[in-house]
Amino acid sequence: MVFWSFPPTPKQLKFTIAGVAAGITLITAGAYLSYSNIAPQQARAKARKDYIKARLKQLVQD
Repeated sequence: MVFWSFPPTPKQLKFTIAGVAAGITLITAGAYLSYSNIAPQQARAKARKDYIKARLKQLVQD
């Protein structure tokens, strides 16, 4: 299987490496932001769940 019809130039290799590095940086930043914001999201979800449970109990008891 042939990957290239001709070898890449040094300039093309530099751009490829820079593109891969930029992609890795963006993925890493996204993962960091995702994990750093998970606790507040879980707290909001728990508060919403508790409110709905309390509201449903109140409606059933009436």
